[in-house]
Amino acid sequence: MSPEPSSESAAPTQAPAMDSAPATPAPGSAGVLVARGALWFFLVIALVALAVSGLLWQKLSNIQEQLARQSADSGANAVEARALARQAQDLARETAAREALLETRLSEVALQRTQIEELMQSLSRSRDENLVVDIESGLRLAQQQAQLTGSVEPLLAELRSADKRLDRAAQPRLARVRAAIARDIDRVRGAPVTDVPGLLVKLDELARAADELPLANAVAPANAAASARRAASAPVAARWWESMLADVRDEARSLVRVGRIDQPEAALVAPEQAFFLRENFKLKLLNARLGLLARQPEAARADVAACIAALRKYFDPAARRTQVAVALAQQVQSQMRNVEIPRIDETLAALATAAAGR
Repeated sequence: MSPEPSSESAAPTQAPAMDSAPATPAPGSAGVLVARGALWFFLVIALVALAVSGLLWQKLSNIQEQLARQSADSGANAVEARALARQAQDLARETAAREALLETRLSEVALQRTQIEELMQSLSRSRDENLVVDIESGLRLAQQQAQLTGSVEPLLAELRSADKRLDRAAQPRLARVRAAIARDIDRVRGAPVTDVPGLLVKLDELARAADELPLANAVAPANAAASARRAASAPVAARWWESMLADVRDEARSLVRVGRIDQPEAALVAPEQAFFLRENFKLKLLNARLGLLARQPEAARADVAACIAALRKYFDPAARRTQVAVALAQQVQSQMRNVEIPRIDETLAALATAAAGR
C-alpha cells in the first residue's frame, strides 16, 4: 500500500509531458494495473458470489419454508389420515359386526323359511292325502250303494262331487285322478242297467191294485144300470105294480148266472178264500221286490211270472183292471235284466297311486 502515494504524487509532474508526446508506460505501472484489474475482478467475482450466495440463501430459505409448510401439511394430513384410518377401522369393525349379525339373522331366516316351507308342504301333502282318502271312501260307499240299489245314480253323483272337489283343490299331481274320474263317469253313464226304483214303483202299484182286481168266479152285482135305464124309459104314468113285477123278474134272473171259466181252479175258489188269494198275490210281489233289491233278477223274474199266471188263472181276464195289471207285470218282467253295475277300478287305482305319492 505504500507505492500508491508515490505514484499519485508523481502524476502531476508527468502531466505536462503527455501533451507533447505519447507516453510510454513504465514497467512498474503495468504491474499495478494488472494487480488493480485482478483486484477488481476478484472483487466483482466476490460480489457476484455474494449476490449468488444471497440468492441461494434466499432460495434455500424459501425451500426450507416450503418444506416446513409441506412438512406441517404432511403432518396434519398424516394426523387426519390416521384419524380417518382409525375411523375406517372402527367402521370396518362395526360393519363386520353388523355383517356377522346379518348373516346370523339371515341364516335364522333361511332356517325358518325352510321349516315353514316344509310345514306348508307337509300341510299341503296332508290335505291332499286327506282329500284322496275322503274321495276314495266316498266312492267305495257309493259303489256299494249302487250294488245294493241297482241304480247308478248314487255312483254318478259321487263321481261328479269328487271331480268338483279335485277342481277346487287345483293340485297338478291329482290331474290323473280327474282324468280317470271323467272316463269312469262316461263308462257308468253309458252302461245299460236296470231301473230298479222305477220297477219298485210299478210293483207297489200292482200291490195296491190287488184288492180291486175282480175274481174270475165273482158273482156280478145287480144290474143297477139296466134298472136305471128301464126306469128312465118307462112312461111316467106307469103303474106301480108293473115296476114291482119288473124288479121281481130281475131278481129272479140274478139268482142263476151262466158263464164260461177257462180255468177250473178259479171256479173252485170260495168267496172266503179270495182274501188269501189276494194276500198270496201281494206276497209274490213282495218277494219280487226283495229279489230285485238283493240283486237276484232271476228270482224276481220268476216271482213276477207267478203273479202273471195268477192274474190269468184266478182273476177275470175280461176286466179292464186285470188287463192293466197283466200289462204292467209283463212290463216289469221284461225290464228285469241281469246287468252288473260298472266298477270304477280305474279311479280307485289312480287314487291309490296319488295317495302313495307317486
